Amino acid sequence: MAEYKSKYNPDRSSEWNYGGYKWRLSRSKIDFFFECPRCFYLDNKLGTKRPGFPSFNLNIAVDELFKKEFDIHRQGKTPHPIMTKYKVDAVPFLHADMDKWRDPFVGIEYKEPETGLTVSGGVDDIWVKPDGTLIIVDYKSTSKDGSITELSDSPWDQQYTRQLGVYRWLLEQNGFTVDPLGYLVYANASKDLDAFDDKLIFETTLVSVPTDVEWILPALRNIKACLNSGELPKSGASCEFCPYREAAGKKLQAVHFANKNAKK
Repeated sequence: MAEYKSKYNPDRSSEWNYGGYKWRLSRSKIDFFFECPRCFYLDNKLGTKRPGFPSFNLNIAVDELFKKEFDIHRQGKTPHPIMTKYKVDAVPFLHADMDKWRDPFVGIEYKEPETGLTVSGGVDDIWVKPDGTLIIVDYKSTSKDGSITELSDSPWDQQYTRQLGVYRWLLEQNGFTVDPLGYLVYANASKDLDAFDDKLIFETTLVSVPTDVEWILPALRNIKACLNSGELPKSGASCEFCPYREAAGKKLQAVHFANKNAKK
């Protein structure tokens, strides 16, 4: 059987673009807008997405194992050892819609009435306190020096804070009471061993993340205005794709005109 090779398609089917019946504003698309409004517009309004890249399969494997591990305690209605270690009075939330909420292609949904935007997000986990208050949890895996005990001011960590905030907001809009303090279950692989020996050794820590939801409605208004505009928005300050497109376009045009003039 011939090897399957995917081919980049610059024109997405219109039903998946803004205005199409399949389009939704996912949590990751909100972060995309923060990163670069122009690339966001090209993707969601004009249907030309950025080129893809391989999945982080090791991270996905850690996520799947975490889910299996926490699901054992979810069914038993018992606290996971990391909850006990960090004195979090909660157990994994047992709910009929958990599998749907964790599905990145379904997730938790809410149609925001002012903007008309349907916002969605697939959570990694939800815990519940004795009084019924929910706690938003996300799994992260990496390999950094030292123990991970708090978030930094890096763009990645700011994104994680927004991520938990969106999940909190979605649950609140669906009628749940959610603790403003969320958590990241962080698996940090050590690079200090003498050899690989077919294994990675992780330190798992629990990082508390204060969440904020006040920014979400203003962000949705800005996203709506961007998508309804007929003009290209500005590029993100740290976007690498926009400068690449501009530089590549200029150089290709220069080659084209040079060859055209040479043939005269």
